[in-house]
Amino acid sequence: MSIARRFLQAAVLLLATVALSGCNLLVLNPAGDIAARQGQLIVVATVLMLIVIVPVIALTLLFAWRYRASNNATYKPDWDHSTQLELVIWGIPLLIIIALGAITWISTHLLDPFRPLDQLSAGRPVPADVKPLEIQVVALDWKWLFVYPEENIATVNEVVVPVDRPVHFRITASSVMNTFYVPALAGMIYGMPGMESELNAVINEAGVYDGFSANYSGAGFSHMRFKFHGRPDAEYQRWVNDVRGSSDALTRATYLELEKPSEREPVRHFARVDNGLFDAVLNRCVDTDRLCMNQMMAIDATGGLGLDGLKPLATPRRGDPRLGAYVSSEVCSVNDAVPQSLSGSIVGMKSP
Repeated sequence: MSIARRFLQAAVLLLATVALSGCNLLVLNPAGDIAARQGQLIVVATVLMLIVIVPVIALTLLFAWRYRASNNATYKPDWDHSTQLELVIWGIPLLIIIALGAITWISTHLLDPFRPLDQLSAGRPVPADVKPLEIQVVALDWKWLFVYPEENIATVNEVVVPVDRPVHFRITASSVMNTFYVPALAGMIYGMPGMESELNAVINEAGVYDGFSANYSGAGFSHMRFKFHGRPDAEYQRWVNDVRGSSDALTRATYLELEKPSEREPVRHFARVDNGLFDAVLNRCVDTDRLCMNQMMAIDATGGLGLDGLKPLATPRRGDPRLGAYVSSEVCSVNDAVPQSLSGSIVGMKSP
């Protein structure tokens, strides 16, 4: 081998070492228990698959060396079967598939994002008197809205949670599908318009972590990021008090302005939130002129309104035909078109 070729190989190895030294294997060394258990699954699955991959690579190299042209290897043209070899070839992969299947089945249930947490970390069960912190998440174009119903506050592009306290995320979207993902906390959870998903997780170490959307959603997707802060209880309470000192309130009108597409949105705090805002977002009726999805489903469940129910579809959104048509909330008014048995329940479902 020439000196130049050896020098080139050494340079490539050095560059690879320098590049890999800056890698942050956060997925395999996260700060949250759920993410840690998911990382363990990756390691276990990789090791099980290497049980096959490593011997195959080793045998490939061995065969290439042993049966090279210059070697007088034993030639057995009449050999065609070996029971022992067949058992190894089929038995080991079968056992690996069974092991992977069992691990997947168990983990799918234990790490179900809808399942309330049973531990804060390994060997630390959730105390019976600890209530999960609920955070309502809305993926907007192209920013994140977080509502804290317990504290009656909201933020844009910033999440702060107490360390070692379970957090229950309720996730939806305003227009297109996005993915709520904090690698240090847990796996990716999709948020879709008109649908609600959930995530139960906990952060075990104080720090600042990256959160973002992992599903392409348009021009501003690259900057659809937020900071996830894990803080001790005392610092979390101070942060809540600071947010409550803001002069802004998240009303329905404010949300409709915030909902409009924008890029590189700065962190914003809202000291107050309109009652039932997240449910209105979920049912796509923040605009009070629109009929909520749950109201439409209640009407459909009783047989619908017939052809008369199609007339409100011609109503342009907020008076602007470019924004598209919607089902008017006037459908909920008590009139001859609404069955008498249904009228009371519809009025009761008026959006807050």
